[in-house]
Amino acid sequence: MSTSSTPPSTSSTNSSPAPASKAFSKGGSTHMALVELDKITVRGKDLCQELIGQYSFTAYFLFLLTGEMPSEKLIKAADATLIAIAEHGLVPSVQAARMTLAAAPDAMQGAVAAGLLGCGTVILGASETAGHLLIDILKESHASNRSLKDVCKTQLEHLKSNKLSLPGFGHPTHKNGDPRAAKLLELAHQWGLAGEHIKALETLAQEVPGVYGRVLPLNVSAAIPALLLDAGFPAGALRGVPLLARTGSLIAHLLEEQSKPIGFKLANAAEEGIVYDGPLAKI
Repeated sequence: MSTSSTPPSTSSTNSSPAPASKAFSKGGSTHMALVELDKITVRGKDLCQELIGQYSFTAYFLFLLTGEMPSEKLIKAADATLIAIAEHGLVPSVQAARMTLAAAPDAMQGAVAAGLLGCGTVILGASETAGHLLIDILKESHASNRSLKDVCKTQLEHLKSNKLSLPGFGHPTHKNGDPRAAKLLELAHQWGLAGEHIKALETLAQEVPGVYGRVLPLNVSAAIPALLLDAGFPAGALRGVPLLARTGSLIAHLLEEQSKPIGFKLANAAEEGIVYDGPLAKI
């Protein structure tokens, strides 16, 4: 029995290589903006003739997201949520930014970036996670024809049994309830914006004590997406709201840092507050 030193071909010699992903193709398009010699078009509108001086920044931000001029209710909802989440004291994002500016006084952009890089699923980004939880609850309720109460209870039991966090509930400071959340929900009802997402959130909040055995008051990170989604805000951009809001606050903190520096004091407080528990040098 003879053998061949050439391995058998697994494909035809005439076959061509698989086409590259479209993500790497040369062509592409954007509907955001067209910049020409004497004109700038943004989402189909002349920037200088139709937008500058005509709309607030919040309205323009919403227009950039959707390509449509936002309703007054959506603008009010966005304004309220941006104000609610912008400033909350010396939170980690602020401390990171101020300590970065103390170390690099000429790099405000780096200090802002340092603050934003710390915004994830625990802080600020929880708004996005909570929003998608509400969306999933509503989808399941509609698809299965089950009540919101039943679906909310099932979701909570799943999160608890799998030791997953419940986004938008509990707060280390506002243990008796987050006043920002209460205000946003109050405004939602006052403005006639309270819809199915706020109803889902309120139902979820009612079911929490029965599943967790204790009260976990909802916080601002739950109220923000509920209000925004009911107002028509795109779910894919939910995390952008706290990021945009906190950017404004970080710039204000960094301006203050230039005249009332506390960046190194924050670093020193960490040194004093943390105990070393490693082995001691033998020399």
